[in-house]
Amino acid sequence: MNLALAPVVDDDFEAMLALRIEALRESLERLGRFNPDVARARLRAQFRPEWMRHLVRDGERVGYFTVEPREGELRLQHLYLTPAAQGQGIGAWVMDHVKARGLPISLAALRESRANDFYRRHGFRVVEEQELDIEYRWEPAP
Repeated sequence: MNLALAPVVDDDFEAMLALRIEALRESLERLGRFNPDVARARLRAQFRPEWMRHLVRDGERVGYFTVEPREGELRLQHLYLTPAAQGQGIGAWVMDHVKARGLPISLAALRESRANDFYRRHGFRVVEEQELDIEYRWEPAP
């Protein structure tokens, strides 16, 4: 498997929205909260190509992630993979890439999403439970 990162440009919005919807649909439907219009508005509000990278496997885009730099830490805003690309080590590869920056990382995961198990396996600890999301934090070793 050949993994690479590719830059995001403004024209990528629609393709990234489709990928986000595909990745989140099952979890959101289970919670009765699937709404394509809300998905579009949320991605539009957080669409910052300079913080985003496509995940490319063997020449095909299979996901993307967004890392927002904050003072003294990073915020992982998005990590979405197509369902066909999940469970193949791509998410772990991203975690290694982001953790290599050596800064604390915060993120939120949708309740009842399989992502919660993924983040816990990668050393994130729960810092707050909200109605729809669970907030996590990872700290680098001193």
